[in-house]
Amino acid sequence: MQHIRRSPEEIAANRARYQDHQRKGLEFAPKALPTPSPLPAREIDPALVVHQETLPGGWYWSTRVTKGETLRIAQEQGFSSIALVAWNETDQSERLNLVDTVKMQWTTALSKGRVIFSDMGRVMFSVTEDSSGAHDCLMGGSTAASTLAKYGEGKRNTRDNLVLLATKAGMDRRDIPAAFSLFAPVRVDADGKFAWRQELLHDGDYVHLRAEMDMIVGFSNCPHPLDPNPHYAPNPVVISRLASRPIVSDDLCRTATAEAVRGFENNAFANL
Repeated sequence: MQHIRRSPEEIAANRARYQDHQRKGLEFAPKALPTPSPLPAREIDPALVVHQETLPGGWYWSTRVTKGETLRIAQEQGFSSIALVAWNETDQSERLNLVDTVKMQWTTALSKGRVIFSDMGRVMFSVTEDSSGAHDCLMGGSTAASTLAKYGEGKRNTRDNLVLLATKAGMDRRDIPAAFSLFAPVRVDADGKFAWRQELLHDGDYVHLRAEMDMIVGFSNCPHPLDPNPHYAPNPVVISRLASRPIVSDDLCRTATAEAVRGFENNAFANL
């Protein structure tokens, strides 16, 4: 492979363009995103519930969601971290992309008011409610090796769950994107190491993810690799599909950043 050598002047110019783009993106964003959604969670209007699933500890589940519907993931029976993956329903080559999600919003803190992008620069989810903001978009879920080393034999793990989930949906392991781990308070400490911040979690935490396209969405309810609990004890999690509701013109998720605005423009262009 031929390596291209760039001059110090070209490197400096590229860095300056990147920093200018970052500055403009940060200036466009609101000074502060909304405060976390209130706890305890408000009651859901039963008329809005399209389907509700209780996902047992250790297991997986997938569902198809329609644009405009909201997925409510709630810890109603105790703490669990939930790994999430997603694909465009009509073209599974378009999938969740956490690297672009972080890069385009200049943050790893995905909380209320943020969006989650696909690998084609389109918005898959808007985070419309979130009581914690303690989610991990850096590490991914557990594997057979990490689960065996920590808990011993006979315990399910996220990677194998997602392989089964993808296979049942007509895909294979190569189609599985990096998982977004909900209720996993992972942060990077001063030494650049991943740290589990238990104090960011609350009893009864929940998150609402509004679908911005028709999708296949998968979940795995297995302990996160950094979960300090020495026992394999994920609790059941309640996942609800809520019917579409009108979206206001100044919806925060659609207007909070220049990157989000462009992402929704890409969504609209693809539907022409």
